[in-house]
Amino acid sequence: MRTAIGTRENMRVLEEFESGGLRVEVLEYEKLCGLTDVSMAQAVYFMEQQHIRPRQVALYLNNEKVTVNRGAMSYFQGNLQMVSGVTVGNALGRMLRGAVTGEQMSQPEYTGTGLLVLEPSFKHFLVLELAPGERVIVDDGMFFCAQGSVGVRAAAQRTLSSAALGGESLFQTELTGPGIIILESPVPMDEIDVIDLENDTLRVDGNFAVLRSANLDFTVERSAKTLIGSAVSGEGLVNVYRGTGQVWLAPTLKVYAGLSASLRPPVTPTKKD
Repeated sequence: MRTAIGTRENMRVLEEFESGGLRVEVLEYEKLCGLTDVSMAQAVYFMEQQHIRPRQVALYLNNEKVTVNRGAMSYFQGNLQMVSGVTVGNALGRMLRGAVTGEQMSQPEYTGTGLLVLEPSFKHFLVLELAPGERVIVDDGMFFCAQGSVGVRAAAQRTLSSAALGGESLFQTELTGPGIIILESPVPMDEIDVIDLENDTLRVDGNFAVLRSANLDFTVERSAKTLIGSAVSGEGLVNVYRGTGQVWLAPTLKVYAGLSASLRPPVTPTKKD
């Protein structure tokens, strides 16, 4: 029986998911044992105390197909074939979107029966299953992998102002079910607040919505009806979501951004002769 853990005794399975001909394992390294640099070992020690450990995704395919973000493949075993996912008909559109957004022109597809192991990452992997016809839009750079039955495409913002003022990319990734999707997230699921909207409105001060239902209407608006009201509240523009669906918020992204900024060494101005 094929196993992604193999002979590595310092790994454990965090989560398992199965749908159709696809089984997913999210693995975690319990310890990095190959360090030879003292300063790096000290850094890794404190990272492990905060549960910052590399994680990896293993995909077991049984006459199945998966779409993988370009560069995410580590190795594969068995009767699997890789294709580019680019055809003559869609190549030009991918090139144009890539020129605007930096999106990879092709996302490899693997089909057949075997084991596909993806690259390790210190980020967190979110695994969820979409119902038939269910559509979600995920934040730029979060798409990692999807079952072959899932439609993957670049979705343009409805207006340029929503992208520019809302801090969003002009193109984001839209995923359409049915099937399993895997997202690479900067925060764990424990730090994501899932907001259910039922013909309701959600206003968010900042760009920390990592996923939303594709049928929700997204706009950028002033937080108050008047400029004076915005000044009094201390808020300016907010991202607004209307309709029925879900929005996944990661409020701690602001905390980590602030910590990262405070830990950067100060820039020393250079003296001119």
